[in-house]
Amino acid sequence: MQDFAREMKNIRQFVKRKLAGNRCGHDLDHTLRVYKNALALAEQCGGNIEIISAAAMLHDVGRPEESRSRGAVCHAIVGAGIAAEYLAKRGFDKEFIRCVVHCIERHRFRRGEAPESLEAKILFDADKLDSIGPVGLGRAFLFAGNSGARLHNSKQEALAAEEYSYQDTAYREYLVKLSKVPQRMLTEPGRKLAEKYGKFMDDFFREMNLQIKCNLK
Repeated sequence: MQDFAREMKNIRQFVKRKLAGNRCGHDLDHTLRVYKNALALAEQCGGNIEIISAAAMLHDVGRPEESRSRGAVCHAIVGAGIAAEYLAKRGFDKEFIRCVVHCIERHRFRRGEAPESLEAKILFDADKLDSIGPVGLGRAFLFAGNSGARLHNSKQEALAAEEYSYQDTAYREYLVKLSKVPQRMLTEPGRKLAEKYGKFMDDFFREMNLQIKCNLK
């Protein structure tokens, strides 16, 4: 591919169209933040910058399909297929597409197969960094508000809550998912940042709990 910078502009426009109307934290803004995170990590970790750039920009193109199915389909798997088809039409070679697809398929890694390539590990960390810290908490409160959840609840209420319920607060997201992210990071610079963001979240909810408790007296 002779003019990768031009192709990245095309990829961005494609992603913008795909994510139009997608809300609750998985929009184009999220994609661009992950893209910047990935480039920053790549500066420290190395890796193929073109693979990282394309994979980061395309990593959530399957989100609309997952949203429409209410989670029945995995956006990482669907998105990898969409990305492969798009890149093939744009003339990218098979090996490049294979590497990008691997990154996208594995960026949601939870219990399945872990990211193997350096580029996939960088994308995984870049995506997770956007889910924690100040931005992560902002996204958690945005999602909870759009789902009709209350502002805050007790630890007991949060842990007993069902997803998309009135008790499915940002605090529940922190307790169940976000607090566990730092220990799952795959690159050293990603791990250091995640530890910093993890402390921010710990401190935030410690103060939140204190303020709520004081107001109830």
